[in-house]
Amino acid sequence: METVLDTVKPTASGGLLTQKPKWLRVKLPTGKKYTELRGLVDKYKLHTICTSGSCPNMGECWGEGTATFMILGNTCTRSCGFCGVKTGRPETVDWDEPEKVARSIKLMNIKHAVVTSVDRDDLKDGGSIIWAETVKAIRRMNPTTTLETLIPDFQGIERNIDRIIEVAPEVVSHNMETVKRLTREVRIQAKYERSLEVLRYLKDNGINRTKSGIMLGLGETEEEVIQTMHDLRSVNLDVLTIGQYLQPSKKHLPVKEFITPEQFEKYEKIGLELGFRHVESGALVRSSYKAQKHIL
Repeated sequence: METVLDTVKPTASGGLLTQKPKWLRVKLPTGKKYTELRGLVDKYKLHTICTSGSCPNMGECWGEGTATFMILGNTCTRSCGFCGVKTGRPETVDWDEPEKVARSIKLMNIKHAVVTSVDRDDLKDGGSIIWAETVKAIRRMNPTTTLETLIPDFQGIERNIDRIIEVAPEVVSHNMETVKRLTREVRIQAKYERSLEVLRYLKDNGINRTKSGIMLGLGETEEEVIQTMHDLRSVNLDVLTIGQYLQPSKKHLPVKEFITPEQFEKYEKIGLELGFRHVESGALVRSSYKAQKHIL
């Protein structure tokens, strides 16, 4: 069984036109492993980005023993134009969260866990202490589980980034999200060069595998996408994911273009020629897609 993701695109009159490109068809999650994990998530009220974000790849990832967890609450201090996470004043830090996440991973028998978070610019440490404690707790309770941490930029503050480096996840990821020209509009409180420097700092200080992701369909040109790829290789990035931006609500930035499968294939080829170790490029690709193979 397949479903088509509903997306919206502005019409010439400024209205919104529902679009259902054929390449946005995804199979509904099925299979024994998916059913088993879905039951555990519902029974124990486990919080995964897979379910809360209605990820189109949930069935495939869960079937391979991979899941993504979000820490530090569900309210972000930033107001990016593409993101469906609510923005505002976050709740106080839950210092039991590292153990809760670690228990969730154990219950679900996850082989490769991806951990991400909202931005916590309200905290002096940017949330980096909870980040480090979460990695440590997962390792204690799940010694055979490999880890990817999809981190915020921590405002570029090195002592906060150092806490991630010290616990040495197998993969550390930080998303550029878009090309340089659109960064101010898409990632309002972020900076293109700062994100590049975070990725450079991680690699220069011993992280074995670094990773980033960009979304397409926000009005970028092919030349700008390729330049972004060059910029990421200049900081020795290992893994790049490229996917289609889909508008979370009418309040968010509109989709300006649906990128064809052929164009995604072209970007994948270019990326591999540039020297990336892995390039995942396709309409339904998200940051965690096929994450378990990015440690290889």
